[in-house]
Amino acid sequence: EAFIIPFIAILALLHIWGRRKNKRKVDAWATAHVHVLEKEFASVGVTRSVKQQLGRRSTSSEVLGKGDGLLMEGVMKEKSAREYVTYATGRQNVAFVDVKVQLLKRYNPMTLAVETVLSFFFDSMRPPKESVEVTMHTFDGKEKDVVPVKSKAELDAKESRFKGLQSSGYDACVWAVVHKEQMKRLRDERYDVSLTSTKDHKNLPVWASVMSESAEVTEALLTKELVECVEKAGEEHFEYLILTDQPIDKPLKHNDSHPIKRLLLSLRLTSSTSASAYTLTLPLFEHFLRLPDLLVSTAHFRPEVTRKIRTTREEEIKKLKRADEGEKAEERRLEAEKKKKGMRDSRLKGLSAEEQRKFLEKEREKGQKKQEKRMSRKA
Repeated sequence: EAFIIPFIAILALLHIWGRRKNKRKVDAWATAHVHVLEKEFASVGVTRSVKQQLGRRSTSSEVLGKGDGLLMEGVMKEKSAREYVTYATGRQNVAFVDVKVQLLKRYNPMTLAVETVLSFFFDSMRPPKESVEVTMHTFDGKEKDVVPVKSKAELDAKESRFKGLQSSGYDACVWAVVHKEQMKRLRDERYDVSLTSTKDHKNLPVWASVMSESAEVTEALLTKELVECVEKAGEEHFEYLILTDQPIDKPLKHNDSHPIKRLLLSLRLTSSTSASAYTLTLPLFEHFLRLPDLLVSTAHFRPEVTRKIRTTREEEIKKLKRADEGEKAEERRLEAEKKKKGMRDSRLKGLSAEEQRKFLEKEREKGQKKQEKRMSRKA
């Protein structure tokens, strides 16, 4: 008891400390970034909007000056002790944004230590890290299908509102700016990124690279402002920025390859629990939220480029169709064999013992003749 009780007490204290530490880090991230989300979107937060929480619009200096914990309630939702999420919607060209903050398992130091040690010996084990991943789904000209309506009057009002707006569609492609340490993992784990080729770019820092399906796509999307934001975020915080319309996992069937246009940004969290520590990554976060506007205005490429990208998609779809046809042919063959066996068994049941013996002997002789023919053909 003298050893067990103090050991349990230490574990309990570490658990409480770890959960509180994680909450403080999430509070710091939310406090630093919520004013950007509030400025870009009409509704922010899982349970209520930030406007309702603060009572008025806040500026960057006001939010960064507030204490940690102010924005937790109603903005971030705790999915687990190491994962927090939030949501934003209500912006032109963007359907919605999902934000996922992943933290270390400070509340379980033994598990954290084991995972850290195993990551040194096994490539399949990723080392524990703290990061935020932002996934933004664009309208792509489908506002009428996505925005819900409750009545015909709302439907008519929505159609008249969208009629005068510029189309939010843009050409499909897979394009990314990635930290070079993340390239191999992304290519191995993500099907969409595997469709690209990797090239260094003279405007990017040496630790970053471009993964693109076409050089023209890179020239259109790699703007001076984006390069400056990536440089400011630095190699300590930046992981990747991906524009894609393809699934993450390789499709196994033709129906799984339905394109969904979206953008992804992954950044490492700072070690600090202060909101002011995110001043380096805030410009990139804000620029990322405005990228759909750039895509709508500039991501319309020459027919040769779109044809090349479309050809890549069609070749992948043909492979899936061939695989589907092969599976269906195998299913038909097995079904035919099963049906043939059922007819044989039912026929045997209707025969006498002597007739069954003769039937099985004939069957065996046929099998031997087929085997002999195969052997002679091989010879």
